Amino acid sequence: MSLLPALPTGRTVRGKVVLITGAARGIGAGLAERLAADGAKVALVGLERDEQQRVADRIGTAAQAWEADVTDWAALERAVDGVVDHFGGIDIVIANAGIATTGFVRSVDPEAFERVLEVDLLGVWRTFRVTLPHVVARKGYLLAISSLAAITHAPGMANYAAAKAGVEAFCNSLRAEVAHLGVRVGVAHPTWIRTDLVESADAHPVFGRLRGSMPGPLGRTYPLGVALDCLRAGVRRRARTIHVPRWVGALKLVRAFLPPIVELGSRSRVPAADRAALADIERRGAREAAVTGHGGRAATGGR
Repeated sequence: MSLLPALPTGRTVRGKVVLITGAARGIGAGLAERLAADGAKVALVGLERDEQQRVADRIGTAAQAWEADVTDWAALERAVDGVVDHFGGIDIVIANAGIATTGFVRSVDPEAFERVLEVDLLGVWRTFRVTLPHVVARKGYLLAISSLAAITHAPGMANYAAAKAGVEAFCNSLRAEVAHLGVRVGVAHPTWIRTDLVESADAHPVFGRLRGSMPGPLGRTYPLGVALDCLRAGVRRRARTIHVPRWVGALKLVRAFLPPIVELGSRSRVPAADRAALADIERRGAREAAVTGHGGRAATGGR
């Protein structure tokens, strides 16, 4: 018997096939477990093969894992073919795979910077493009995990903010394109959630302190369970938008005013952080100073 709280009555994921990318840990793994507990069949797709298999083993027969890089067309196609062969189709796709780097534009490692755009933005496009015929066949649901960073653009996160804002825009366009086919499209905006990615960024000797200086709720880190509760409920109702937590949605109403506020607040903090970032790169090297989290290391070949 599952110890997870039961969903209220209404629309359900029971019997649905849910493909989740980046499902080895964090939001992807937790959401796979919750949706499987609600009766879904979950396909875990990502790079960290062993960790992903451990998630599948915890879930049991309702889960199966496939190794694939979301920026690799051929690998994605093989994985999706495997999911369809195994489960018979795909109802819901959650494009969750994402990585981050730390660094300022003028000094960050270029390859690490661009890899975030490839995974976090182009990975969503490729995931949806490859799975879309199957989702159309079942009049299903596509959900992309964007971020608070799509709304508030903090220094040191230029690539991540650009990718996540791009994901939001991409989903808004796609939603209008596939509505007549019976497919719904959602985008989720989590704030800082206690995952490997965020904890790794917080441990960074330069950017952890810069992130920690963000005021009020913008700097608060929420437990993983908060995100999983919101996402689980959003998937269930095939939501257009999912805000984690709800106050993130309110920021959209004033987003035009946020850039100058961020710039003003950065004036006293960025100069020292910029000097510290250059010193950190001199000490550790640009790549080591940039990459964060297990997923980021896997996506850059473990370098």
